Amino acid sequence: MAGVSRLGSLAELWSGVRRRVGGMVQGVGAALTTPSRPGEALLAGASGRWVRLLPYVVAVAFGAALLPSTVLLLINDYGVNGALAGALGTAQAAPMLLAVTRPLQAWWIVFAADVFGALVLLGSDGPKAEMWPWTPPVVIGYCALMVALGLRESRRALFGVWLTTGAAGFALEAFRPARFTSLHLLLLVLSGVLLLLTSAIRARGDAQRRLAEQETISEAERARRTLLEERARIARELHDVVAHHMSVITVQADSAPYRIPELPEAAREEFTSIAASARESLAEMRRLLSVLRSDGSEGERAPQPGLDRVQQLVEATVRAGVPAELRLAADLGDVPQAVDLSAYRIVQEALANVVRHAPGASTRVSVRAEEGWLTVLVVNGPSLEERSSVERGVPGTGHGLVGMRERVRLTGGSLDTGPLPDGGFRVAARLPLRTKDTE
Repeated sequence: MAGVSRLGSLAELWSGVRRRVGGMVQGVGAALTTPSRPGEALLAGASGRWVRLLPYVVAVAFGAALLPSTVLLLINDYGVNGALAGALGTAQAAPMLLAVTRPLQAWWIVFAADVFGALVLLGSDGPKAEMWPWTPPVVIGYCALMVALGLRESRRALFGVWLTTGAAGFALEAFRPARFTSLHLLLLVLSGVLLLLTSAIRARGDAQRRLAEQETISEAERARRTLLEERARIARELHDVVAHHMSVITVQADSAPYRIPELPEAAREEFTSIAASARESLAEMRRLLSVLRSDGSEGERAPQPGLDRVQQLVEATVRAGVPAELRLAADLGDVPQAVDLSAYRIVQEALANVVRHAPGASTRVSVRAEEGWLTVLVVNGPSLEERSSVERGVPGTGHGLVGMRERVRLTGGSLDTGPLPDGGFRVAARLPLRTKDTE
């Protein structure tokens, strides 16, 4: 039993290590595809602290490994003076730390030190002096520097670095003694491959960043278009409400002289002016409506519905498979037409959302008037189906809630929407039965 328990503990430990390593690898991959700003450390955009510290750890490890190996190689194999070997090793290895934040500046230092080192080795008579103009530690350090360059600098800068490396190698090749084996072609090929791969990773990160920015812009434009479409729809619907009142004003102004025989002449002229202004306003509204209906939606010309048709909405919802219950107060009083239409549309949108996103959920609709406010409440429980609306292939467009907010804002009311703890959803709207202008 103790052995089984020990094996279980080891398995849990190994699983935890795998999760941590996997998370770190994912963080490194995500940070590598995120472009860094000038002067910012590599992987600075990573979320994990250890991932952000990783470039410094790697740079210190390379510097700590290259410095002593370079000095020992120069002294033992090439017979270089100890002080000069130490200076060359430091100049070639120490800039690795600088490469974390400024790889191009680090490359200039390393490149100059490598060329100077090649000139120093030109007169070397060491017992094991075989490779020139670059030694193996130089090749390793230079390749590591290429990785840092490729993840940070532009393609033009990388191409310049690669051409400069090749030009220096071919120029030094002209002075190579016969006893040395040349490594300049090896360094040229390795640096080119590393620069190509790392620049491709950086280009992929740039493309992903631009795509994310474009998606953000597209989402903002989509939301703006949705808002404008809803406002145009509301304007078309409210035209009939306003036109009705304007028509009543026109008829009353025109008939006033006939209904009131003893009306003074000045009052008759005033009523005639009011009727003319009302008719002109109606004409302007018709022209505005023709612009709003330029899409040819003839369905908007039907009479606008109100709370007297909420019962029909609930019955249609029940026929769609949603058990719905309506509580409509009988003493709503005098409801303004704009509020009447807005309340109907809010119930309509809420029930439509229930049918789309919570099929089979029990739903309660309540409409009541109290203390000068009309309260509309639509509450549904969780869906009876196991699949979500996304799995059903019925994604939301956002039009419903946007339309509700616009209608409530238009009438000067308030809207409260949100999910319930049991998985349902709640829509509550308060619309004023009297506006400040009518009080």
